[in-house]
Amino acid sequence: MLLIDWIVLIGTLVFIVAYGAYKTRGSKDVQDYIRGGNEAKWWTVGLSVMATQASAITFLSTPGQAFHSGMGFVQFYFGLPIAMIIICLVFIPIYYRLNVYTAYEYLESRFDRKTRILTALLFLTQRGLSAGITIFAPAIILSAVLGWDLTTLNIIIGVLVIIYTVSGGTKAVNVTQKQQMAVIFFGMITAFILIIQYLPEEISFTKALEIAGSSGKLDILDFSLDLDNRYTFWSGIIGGTFLALSYFGTDQSQVQRYLSGRSVQQSQLGLIFNGLLKVPMQFFILLVGVMVFVFYQFNDSPLNFNPAATKAVTESSLQSEYQKLEEDLEQIQTEKQQKTLLYARASDFSSEKQEEFRRSMVELDKAEIEKRESAAKIISEADGTVETNDKDYVFIHFILNNLPRGLIGLLLAVILSAAMSSTASELNALASTTVIDLYKRNVGPRSEQHFVNASKWFTLGWGIIAIAVASIADLFDNLIQLVNIIGSIFYGNVLGIFLLAFFIKYVKGHAVFIAALITQAIIIGIYFMEIMPYLWLNVTGCILVIAIALILQSSENNLLTTRKTS
Repeated sequence: MLLIDWIVLIGTLVFIVAYGAYKTRGSKDVQDYIRGGNEAKWWTVGLSVMATQASAITFLSTPGQAFHSGMGFVQFYFGLPIAMIIICLVFIPIYYRLNVYTAYEYLESRFDRKTRILTALLFLTQRGLSAGITIFAPAIILSAVLGWDLTTLNIIIGVLVIIYTVSGGTKAVNVTQKQQMAVIFFGMITAFILIIQYLPEEISFTKALEIAGSSGKLDILDFSLDLDNRYTFWSGIIGGTFLALSYFGTDQSQVQRYLSGRSVQQSQLGLIFNGLLKVPMQFFILLVGVMVFVFYQFNDSPLNFNPAATKAVTESSLQSEYQKLEEDLEQIQTEKQQKTLLYARASDFSSEKQEEFRRSMVELDKAEIEKRESAAKIISEADGTVETNDKDYVFIHFILNNLPRGLIGLLLAVILSAAMSSTASELNALASTTVIDLYKRNVGPRSEQHFVNASKWFTLGWGIIAIAVASIADLFDNLIQLVNIIGSIFYGNVLGIFLLAFFIKYVKGHAVFIAALITQAIIIGIYFMEIMPYLWLNVTGCILVIAIALILQSSENNLLTTRKTS
């Protein structure tokens, strides 16, 4: 990185932090600090909701996901617009009518105190882990690529977020997320335009799509019922709807975003705005990854995009084996480049020629994948501690090795801004839930300023915990999947509790509490036994807690009836 990149990167981050702290200093009371004084307009609500979900993981992992597996991941978001409509019609009016600060307050009035506390603790557990991952994700990748110290990066990202989140609470999160989303959109669009320009002159955008399609990267819809396939139309519509209902309807990091709206209508408009824009945004980010794939059809790519992995194996006794795989990959890539250019330069191809090109690309892609898999095994032999799954490194590798100076700093600012925006929402929500659902219940009446100060201290505390989790975390199959897996383990259970509260009035607190404990244990067991893809855990957890609660309540009612008659 050159001086101009550092200036762009540091200048962007300092502006966001300083602007957020300045604009929201001096919160007067809990209403102002936790609900932002209910001043947010619909576009602020919508952008804040979107920025909370769109962490750095989205902009690092999603292009890499598309590079390796194509556009099919977009099916994961198909249920989101459906969930937005349900939340607007059911959840938001109830939350506003009860004038709650957190989603879990409602559960005490509907069930009992222990159910409220249990649900709040489930949220704190999964969101506390996720907050650490949203810091860890960009930190470990930037550390590997740029050679920066990982722990230092974790602390820098965490401290920057803590400064303005402690200072201004919910309002600071909302204000800064508008700037962060502007940086993110501008950076991603700029990267997309540059990728297209970097392609050979004869490769138009249409030709680029044809090349991607020949390798199966544009296979979006999968209507199969195969449970071994994570991303299908059905898992997206059904599992995705349940996950989005749980996340946007019951997760305080999102509920707090739209509870800051000026009115029910402003909050509803904000969520509808998010629902309409989210799927196209994810589609576009995946398309960026597909275009990176096309770019590397004409340019050499490394055998493994993680520079730490390459370094580990080249410094080991297995260097010669790895070098042989690199030479094999170079031959495959040269053949792909030749065939692709011939295809692109042809004025007209018959359907037979197109099919022949597609088959040859499939064969070459298969050969390339085999070489990369062999390389991953050699890397593991050389150093078992190095991450061989390089999906999360693809986009950052392209940025650092191909973008003009100055734009590198901008794209790094995009990644760190996304990390800061989602982490700020999480810390803000963790602190609010801790204060309102746990702390306030036990300390009794205090002044408004006391609870504002307590919220600030808990924000600081959760920030330190998030940094600690980030410092001891490790990479999973893919970071964006890891966050969704953590959510799926807990969200279905929580959603089921809320659906019982909203729609099945005769079920009481004791039955729900026991059902939630049983369900959580079962879902954790199902996940570790790998019985089903993680998206279906949301549906399973929701159905289980409802069914078990109904059985327990019926048994309890029958027992009471028997006692009365006897």
